[in-house]
Amino acid sequence: MRFDRLTLMKAALVIPIALLCGSLNGRKFYDDDPLWREPSPLRVEKIEHHELSNSFDFFQNTIAEPGEKQSIREPIRAEAANTLGEVPDSAWYRNRDVRAAPLADLERGPGNDHAPSMQAPWQIIAAKTEGVTPGFRIKDASGRGYLVKFDPPDDPELATAADVVGCKFFYALSYNTPENYIVSFTREQLAISPKTAFRDAQGRKRPMKPEDVDRVLTHVPRDPQGRFRAMASLYISGDITGPFLYYGTRPDDPNDIVPHERRRDLRGLYVFAAWLNHTDAKSLNSLDTMVTENGLKYVKHYLIDFGAILGSGSISAKDVRAGNEYFVDRGPALARLFTLGIYAPDWERYHYPRVRGVGNFQAKFFNPNVWKTNYPNPAFDNRLPDDTYWAAKKVMEFSPEQIRTLVSTGEYSDPTAVDYITRTLVERQQKIGKVFFEKILPLDHFQVEGGNLKFEDLAVTYRFQAPRAYQAHWAKFDNHVNRSAPVEGATGFSIPSLVRAAADNDYFAVDITRDGTTKSMTVYLRRKKGRLEVVGIDRRW
Repeated sequence: MRFDRLTLMKAALVIPIALLCGSLNGRKFYDDDPLWREPSPLRVEKIEHHELSNSFDFFQNTIAEPGEKQSIREPIRAEAANTLGEVPDSAWYRNRDVRAAPLADLERGPGNDHAPSMQAPWQIIAAKTEGVTPGFRIKDASGRGYLVKFDPPDDPELATAADVVGCKFFYALSYNTPENYIVSFTREQLAISPKTAFRDAQGRKRPMKPEDVDRVLTHVPRDPQGRFRAMASLYISGDITGPFLYYGTRPDDPNDIVPHERRRDLRGLYVFAAWLNHTDAKSLNSLDTMVTENGLKYVKHYLIDFGAILGSGSISAKDVRAGNEYFVDRGPALARLFTLGIYAPDWERYHYPRVRGVGNFQAKFFNPNVWKTNYPNPAFDNRLPDDTYWAAKKVMEFSPEQIRTLVSTGEYSDPTAVDYITRTLVERQQKIGKVFFEKILPLDHFQVEGGNLKFEDLAVTYRFQAPRAYQAHWAKFDNHVNRSAPVEGATGFSIPSLVRAAADNDYFAVDITRDGTTKSMTVYLRRKKGRLEVVGIDRRW
């Protein structure tokens, strides 16, 4: 998709004239392709604040099934991607090269310099007392605000570790996430702000008292030193406007022009969520905020709340159905009904390890093709093979050492937990690569070198397949009318003489196939400043 809004404005003026003249510019590439960064956002003066309830989001996505639906005959291709199929930097996504990232950078994630100060007691400014896992909103001595959440009573380290590990992984995967910290403290670290209100069991509002804090902490697990362990999430900066939806656009944000179910970074998020078992990937675990950068106001989009990833269900170990079935899933329900409850899939009979902080997490029966969130997600449901291929490439870039480093940020007290989660993530990673690289020709990293068009077969690189042969046919490509004309006798991956002698701004197309499959792709090259460069890739399956 083109992000140049000047081009879009020009198109709005040109199209009526072109229709009158009986022709329309079919230009495929522009001089600045491929884009690696969206143009600067338009200024947003005012944005509407909105809230979303759990029940509405569940019923809306389970029953109403909002957003566009994919068509087998005419697939809706992803947008918010450049001509190479990659996602450019934007308010949603910021490319971070994991392959070149030092372990210290991965460990740092969105930041590790702003943990709550212990120099003075934290001031409780609000409390969440309902539910199994209560929490507080606090301000520390430096005036920074945090959301403090605890582990479920019977599962120490489960949710707090998951929340920190999740923010580090998704940040490494190039999304915006908050700064999350593991903190340990004594009761004396908590004080009550004079203005803090509290609702008692009868729903009456009154000033908060010390015994209210004690009651909240009654069931919070403690470490051997008697300290409370929690996850402290630094407030996201800016003017919070509420969650984003996984379909449609925000009508009050002039930069939000791509329907969310078409965004590659949201479609591909399915693969990342499947890898990390983020079954609670939904709108309520996202956040939009109005920020000001370089004097410009715009909306920035975050993923938040990762307490239900890996083997954690946030309030307990994850239900073994999670990731395998929706909350409301007709097929499995009918199977249980017709077998009088005897039907039990393999993952339900699996013996999950009992390791502190791990919960229910496994790779043996993990199937990336059919993994599910708790309820349908419109962007995930619209994913296509090129979306999952893009994301699978990102997953495969993590080394086992990098995965272990990220898992270790959960500060598990039992080294066995780090070992088990790391091993499970590596096994799930391998399944993701094997499954999604098979759906498409997994050729990447194209470049012209030594008179040849070179590339990498990722299925071979990661040892899913033995080396195999590909065929190539060259064509002259007319960029103005989006049409190819085959070059007679130009086959193989050596650069043909016609291409070597091309003038600047000449374009060529290379159709690549492999025997035994209908999958194919086209790589586009352009002569620019005397050099041949890869300017675009189209994939077919």
